[in-house]
Amino acid sequence: MKIDHLKSVPELPASVKGKKTRPKKTAWVDEDNCTGCQACIPFCPVDCIEPVAIDKHVFPPIPPVQIRFNECIGCQICAKVCTKLTWDAIRMVDTDNLEERLDIIID
Repeated sequence: MKIDHLKSVPELPASVKGKKTRPKKTAWVDEDNCTGCQACIPFCPVDCIEPVAIDKHVFPPIPPVQIRFNECIGCQICAKVCTKLTWDAIRMVDTDNLEERLDIIID
């Protein structure tokens, strides 16, 4: 019996426009769990995931990824990809709580 571990990874939408509304949930990277594999990057339909600059991150030697919050549309694709293919380092968190915790404003 062959198990296809990619069947639950979502397909990218045919076309994605910019952010229409402020999402209820925003993707957040748990840097302690992120391996820096960057498997999530090609799946992001709005291209808002990038590696942390190497000069801003000392350990581990492979920097984790980060989300540009103001560009995140809350689609959850990156979180699903991370859960299925890697270490479950991306989580969807309540946008209001994230703003409060990081003292930022997400459009």
